[in-house]
Amino acid sequence: MEVKTLKKLKLYGFNNLTKTLSFNMYDICYARTPQHRQEYIQYIDEEYNAERLTSILKEVANIIGANILNIASQDYDPQGASVTMLISEGKAIDHHSMEMLVDGEEPQSDSVVCHLDKSHITVHTYPESHPDKGISTFRADIDVSTCGEISPLKVLNYLINSFNSDIVIIDYRVRGFTRDVNGKKFYIDHKINSIQNYIADETRDLYHMIDVNVYQENIFHTKMILKEFDMDNYLFGTAQKDLIPGEKKKIKQRLKKEMSEIFYGRNIPKVKS
Repeated sequence: MEVKTLKKLKLYGFNNLTKTLSFNMYDICYARTPQHRQEYIQYIDEEYNAERLTSILKEVANIIGANILNIASQDYDPQGASVTMLISEGKAIDHHSMEMLVDGEEPQSDSVVCHLDKSHITVHTYPESHPDKGISTFRADIDVSTCGEISPLKVLNYLINSFNSDIVIIDYRVRGFTRDVNGKKFYIDHKINSIQNYIADETRDLYHMIDVNVYQENIFHTKMILKEFDMDNYLFGTAQKDLIPGEKKKIKQRLKKEMSEIFYGRNIPKVKS
């Protein structure tokens, strides 16, 4: 989807607007035993290791038409990964001051950083498991920040589809200002009234979505949670047929409670029977 731009601005110098797109993406599952929980963490670490995350960020840079200047990545112990990427809008420059990683000690964790000239892309992952209720959660935090005319909104659909998330929380903000040749300030250079405008129809059909926007400040916020709940998609190491009816009901309640708490950003008190 193309970003709807305002009438082409004749600028004085460089476009100084900073556009930042931030994601929290969550995958929720139930891991019945300690072994299942450990295997889930291992699965996530292998599925979204620094190498895979770097590949995703490289495609993000390609989609927005940015040149990659520098990449820093790290796999963490015991779990998780990060990648940071520095990017530029124009022709890539050989910046000798931008080293990939400091020579010396072995890395102690999973991460990737990609640097752009005046812009950057980062991703950090947070796999975790609750020892009591069997709920396991994988969270990926992604930030795409650009300066100039390139827009991070172009990567919305690619990133949502890359993680197949149960819950997606997105923030978009345009900061700063740029000037036209007459000195007039412009605080945004494209039209937007909702992040949802830039999400593909087939993706919107899969999620319940709500917006919280502050238009006068160019701040936009969208939350997404899957409409369909298929129990088999949330069980790790266990099949529905292995659960007794009462157990199945309790697990479903735990999963839905976990998803609702993450989506609404608050703890839901237990209802006394």
